[in-house]
Amino acid sequence: MQLNHFFNYTTMKTKIYSICKRVIPVALCIFLLSVSVTQAQEKVELSSAEKIVLPSTVLNEDRTITIYLPKDYQTSKLSYPVLYLLDGPTHLYHASAAMNFLAGQLSIPGLIIVSIHNIDRNRDFSPVHTDQVATSGGAEKFLTFLSDELTGYMKEHYRISDFSILLGHSFGGTFIGYTLAEKPELFDGYIAVSPYMQYADNYVIGLTKEKLSDRFDSHKYLYMTVGNEPNYFDPLDEYTSVLKEKMNGTLDFKYVKMEDENHASNPYISLFNGLRFIFSDWPLPREEFIKGLEVVDTHYKKISDKYGLEVQAPENLINNLGYYYLQNNNFDTAIIVFKTNIERYPESANVYDSLGEAYEKNNQPELAKQNYTIAVEHGEKLNDPNLPIYKKNLQRVMDL
Repeated sequence: MQLNHFFNYTTMKTKIYSICKRVIPVALCIFLLSVSVTQAQEKVELSSAEKIVLPSTVLNEDRTITIYLPKDYQTSKLSYPVLYLLDGPTHLYHASAAMNFLAGQLSIPGLIIVSIHNIDRNRDFSPVHTDQVATSGGAEKFLTFLSDELTGYMKEHYRISDFSILLGHSFGGTFIGYTLAEKPELFDGYIAVSPYMQYADNYVIGLTKEKLSDRFDSHKYLYMTVGNEPNYFDPLDEYTSVLKEKMNGTLDFKYVKMEDENHASNPYISLFNGLRFIFSDWPLPREEFIKGLEVVDTHYKKISDKYGLEVQAPENLINNLGYYYLQNNNFDTAIIVFKTNIERYPESANVYDSLGEAYEKNNQPELAKQNYTIAVEHGEKLNDPNLPIYKKNLQRVMDL
């Protein structure tokens, strides 16, 4: 962070603590302090993201949303799972970085990330009113906003699948527990980071005991963490016991105590590992990959069925398979694989460049030139960062 930002946070924290410690219990004071710092640390969104203002009838206010799309969104016709971020701008940078890295490693699918900006998180995330938090008790309305307005907007304007994940930190984690009890069908996966379950005398834990049914309509995933935060341990241990008692095979649940982390550092690691937990079956083992395209497609059919998605083998995975054959001098099979990639991803520039390379190595310069030309044309249209490479390849076969 920039140095002047640090001084702003430090000054604000000192002022808040000096005021609240005289009025309310220390534990709640520390919690509200973390709330205020979280709001102060909201960052300017990524320049490549799309910011919209969504009028909410339910909340009677306009809500700002930033939407970050996967890198291949414009060149594919696929529908994508959605990751919704509470305290959105605070988490958008590291969430997009984690998604891009893991999707690039083919460990998870590409995700559309929806960053929800705060207006009053004390109001929106709290399931019941307490006098100690003046605006508290608005979680029911905020949940209705998510289910009736925001998700509806996403379905109307973006190619989204039916699989979605909600991430919440601290008081946002309280809202995760509330949502899982009140409307578990709304999301498929939940990542609760240091959830403040002791709010209002463990209200969410009691609600979970009362309302969480023994089985969900569909399989759910919950990844929950806590840092070195001893005040959180007993409530989270109790919540864990309730979940294990209530659920019977329909919830994949993992609770991790990361005592080398603190309340501020915990979200970064939790999001990364939470996505890997939810999509644990997504990676394709190398020993299966090298068996060929039919085995690759079978793997993606299996994970499509598991996650309720329509998934096809990613462009870069098929491309890697083509190069596996190319490097082993199996030119005919490489050409077949690259042609399949063009059939599936015809708007991409790279697929034509790869086929061009296979033709060039197979001593078919005219076919190489045709495909390199298409790669350059698509690359110019898409402002592809690899355009100089495509041009260099085309020039090389033109000079033959």
